[in-house]
Amino acid sequence: MTPEELVQYQEHFSEDAFWDKVKLLAGKAGSKVIYYALVLYYTLMDPKTPLRYKTIIAGALGYFILPIDLMPDFLPFAGLADDWAALIAAVTYVATAVTPENKEKAKEKVQAWFPFAKTDDEE
Repeated sequence: MTPEELVQYQEHFSEDAFWDKVKLLAGKAGSKVIYYALVLYYTLMDPKTPLRYKTIIAGALGYFILPIDLMPDFLPFAGLADDWAALIAAVTYVATAVTPENKEKAKEKVQAWFPFAKTDDEE
């Protein structure tokens, strides 16, 4: 997905909807998907993140939150593939805005939920 495609979904982002979706998918999506969603979330909440990146992040997280998208989440495996693609695309586009602190917050949250999971930084 391009940044322009991601931005169109930003109206679907809200903190409450984000946390609801993360809780709903935590076991099903696995630690990697949740880790990247959290990295984006903490980068979005970071006051130092430039607005141009925040719109892309909000779009990616809005897409992640939507229950009906290109591949509905209830489809086994494939249902999360498009969400995963949107998250990875956003992380790639905004990589320079992702701070070690944002990654650490995401890592701590993932380790609390998935004690034996490894994050990207550990592989």
